[in-house]
Amino acid sequence: MSPSKSVSRRRLRVCLAMVIGVFGVFGARLFQIQGLDASAYAAMSVAAGTAKSTVPAPRGAILDRNGAELASSVDGLTLTADPKMTAENAPQIARILSQKLGTEIDYFDTIDKLRTPDSRFVYLARDLPAWTGKKALTAISDAGLTGVFSEKETLRTYPGGRLAANLLGYVNGAGTGVAGVEAKYDKTLTGTDGSSTYEVSPSGQRIPMADSAVTEMVPGKDVTTTIDRDLQWYADQRLADAVRESSSDWGLALTMDTKTCQIVQMSQAPTFNPDDRTDMQDSKTVSRAVQTVFEPGSVMKTITMAALADQGKITSDTPIVVPSGMKIDNFNIGDYWEHGTLHLTAAGVIAKSSNLGTIVAAQQMSDSTMYDYLRKFGFGETSGVSLPGESKGILSNGKDWTKANHATISFGQGISVTAMQMMRSVGAIANAGKMCEPSVVSGTVDADGDTTSVPSAPSKRVVSEDAASTVTRMMEAVTAPDGTAPAAAIEGYRVAGKTGTAWRVDPATGRYIRGQNTVSFMGFAPADNPRFLTYIVLDKPYSNAGGGSTAAPVFHDIMSMALERFGVAPTGSKSPKVEQTW
Repeated sequence: MSPSKSVSRRRLRVCLAMVIGVFGVFGARLFQIQGLDASAYAAMSVAAGTAKSTVPAPRGAILDRNGAELASSVDGLTLTADPKMTAENAPQIARILSQKLGTEIDYFDTIDKLRTPDSRFVYLARDLPAWTGKKALTAISDAGLTGVFSEKETLRTYPGGRLAANLLGYVNGAGTGVAGVEAKYDKTLTGTDGSSTYEVSPSGQRIPMADSAVTEMVPGKDVTTTIDRDLQWYADQRLADAVRESSSDWGLALTMDTKTCQIVQMSQAPTFNPDDRTDMQDSKTVSRAVQTVFEPGSVMKTITMAALADQGKITSDTPIVVPSGMKIDNFNIGDYWEHGTLHLTAAGVIAKSSNLGTIVAAQQMSDSTMYDYLRKFGFGETSGVSLPGESKGILSNGKDWTKANHATISFGQGISVTAMQMMRSVGAIANAGKMCEPSVVSGTVDADGDTTSVPSAPSKRVVSEDAASTVTRMMEAVTAPDGTAPAAAIEGYRVAGKTGTAWRVDPATGRYIRGQNTVSFMGFAPADNPRFLTYIVLDKPYSNAGGGSTAAPVFHDIMSMALERFGVAPTGSKSPKVEQTW
């Protein structure tokens, strides 16, 4: 054999050995993949060719008492990208997105996101209306570009804009309620998200007819409020006008059904717009009806008289000698008008809103008795309306009162309340001596249309029916032509009411500010068969503003609308003649 043939055979053997070795390695690896780690590699293969997206559950709507939407959810999109697929065409994609989305994105920031190194996922734009997001995706696809995807989501919208904003509240960027009904009923309104897993091509596109898995979402429940949308809209506008015309810092208007304690209207001005997130300062997003405390002034005289009447110490014609002034604990106390000694009945004290007359009458009660009645009427505790952040107000213990405290609290100074507390307490007078807890939600509705009612707390008697009737007759004298609030009278109806004017307290010093007042009017109608109670509060109006001249006309308009809206007819009876002097 020649040397050349011998070398060729050795080379052939070496090559054959190498081929056998290579095939052996491949065979062993194939055995490992298909025999030992088959399931693991199959899962990896599936994962590499699948995508999973969240199917967001729509947040439940907030409805008015008639089913009209006050807050609802609409379809939205979040745009995402795979930087490994978009890096090369980042400028073109960013330009299209900028053209279609406008101020929703920044062109240069978007380029940086589309070129994010070592990443397969970035967010490009969130909380887009569905039609806006789809328009951008279509433009990218028409340009032959890939790597931009979308995720479905729901967006919160408030069709009425500012309508009842401080009652409804709003949601944060994560869709969680942070104020009002949105926060209180967040768990009820929030549904359970579902998911969808499907196969995709190497370019990231979904493969039609391929296998997919879906976990169904569960929508949130709707919450039905006690609010009447049309009455709310009217009251919002009327109150805003009053605040502007009187140069007040803020104002409140609340209307309650006296039989059920359902709040049918709850307005605040100034307010904010949860739909476009404008005017979101704390002074406008705070729910003043339950969170802001103030001294109620003379509206409190109705509670003092109710406590006295319940003990049998006064009737509407009880004679009271009203002095020209009083000095108690070195404090000089007077009425808002100068006068000598007056001979007023108890009804006359209320009709003329005499601080001095109220003090004289209240002196028939000890500190402990008067304090106990204030507690029975709900002061010093939350109203039960179950809205976030509700204040208990400020009521010092009767054991700590001075003579001056007893005197001033009787006419509404030296005690701080919320508007909802005041509504609840005077509501007991309108409801024949029984007090119930105010409510703003009547029930919930699930996706199948099944309704669940929110249970209401039982009412409790705080004064006798006779005592409530006595004070009601006194309050009717307030709206008479010779009372302090004839502007509150409504033609054809008997109206019971009470004005309020209180010095404002400087939060920084805790001292009263002379010349700055909180004025108010509380009233109910028809007085002989009460259906609605309305409370108007205006804080820091122009210097000579009063409850009868400034707040009473707003009461007149909103109460008139409520009576008309709910079809409450006049009773046909006339107000009894109540003597104011003796």
